[in-house]
Amino acid sequence: MQLIAGAGDSRSYSMEAISHAREGNFTEARECIEKAKEGMVRTHEVQTELIRGEMLGTKTEITLLMVHAQDHLTAAMLMRDMAEEFIHLYETMKEGAV
Repeated sequence: MQLIAGAGDSRSYSMEAISHAREGNFTEARECIEKAKEGMVRTHEVQTELIRGEMLGTKTEITLLMVHAQDHLTAAMLMRDMAEEFIHLYETMKEGAV
């Protein structure tokens, strides 16, 4: 559940960053991106512990919940990357370069 919760928080901050950028609030957008990154670091640490445990011989049961958690994590990582691109795009548009 830590993976799902952490990834969900990160994804929410990324979506909030896009919303701020759309409104031209780039400082707030970057603050949200930083929160998304911070949350993702903690979430990724949980995932790394699961992987490390498996490498050391601790079996983790692959359940639908685990697959869902990994999917959430991947989606959150992609959303953060996309949010950074959206911020850049909105800044460029505001500057009139597009």
